[in-house]
Amino acid sequence: MRIGFLGPCATFTDLAVRRLFPQEESVPYLTIPECIDAAAAGETEISVVPLENALEGSVNITLDYLVHEVPLRIIGEATAPIQQHLMVHPANAGGKEIELVCSHSHALAQCHKFLHHEFRGVPSQNTTSTAAAAMYVRDHPEVRAAAIGNGLAAEEYGLVIVKQDIHDYKYNHTRFVVLSSAPESMPLLPNESDFYKTTLMVTLPADRAGALHQVLSAFSWRKLNLSKIESRPMKTGLGKYFFIIDIDMKMEGILLPGAMAELEALGCSVKVLGSYPSYKI
Repeated sequence: MRIGFLGPCATFTDLAVRRLFPQEESVPYLTIPECIDAAAAGETEISVVPLENALEGSVNITLDYLVHEVPLRIIGEATAPIQQHLMVHPANAGGKEIELVCSHSHALAQCHKFLHHEFRGVPSQNTTSTAAAAMYVRDHPEVRAAAIGNGLAAEEYGLVIVKQDIHDYKYNHTRFVVLSSAPESMPLLPNESDFYKTTLMVTLPADRAGALHQVLSAFSWRKLNLSKIESRPMKTGLGKYFFIIDIDMKMEGILLPGAMAELEALGCSVKVLGSYPSYKI
């Protein structure tokens, strides 16, 4: 089985794939859209991409691409701890001043307090991933740049970690989703997960008072726990949104289908993005 992931090698997504699928062939892609497109086109059987970070919230490009661009389903998710380190080229490890800090925008944001106190006035540069930042530092020793990334990236690209655990808050976790064009879920690890989620996309029938309350009531009286609800723009005009809702339950024969039928009776559009096992790795 070929598994696409947000690359290059040694990203946090790569780490998640290695833990979930240690025996499978993995294929790196430079951007999240390229990774998702690979699964949609059949270049890979599945793709793994980041969806949400505990400090910085949703990865909007993943959500929007799933909703607007490709017909893939979420067939699994994994939540992993994220440890951000500051790393430099060995040639610049002897105390030379850092002139540039580069990493993925989410990683830079997760280390905002550290950067503000330790590197005030030093410019930052966004890269497509934390591993891409490490690759840049390896290839440009003359820039005196530092990368923010994980320990595997330092090892992979021959960098020196000069400061460990620079993220601003201790609980720094990222939620990764496994995407496939196949309609069914699949076990990711040898042991079956006892925790499942279902993710719905809900579009309200009109901008009227009480519409969202009616949607939430359909879940509330059935005692369905919503672990997440957020709005995203429809991209058809200002003030037009759809809602992404996570329910802590596997799709079954009565409660969830009943809630969906009630929403459709209210005039809502409902789409199942996936019903899938959830793991902590």
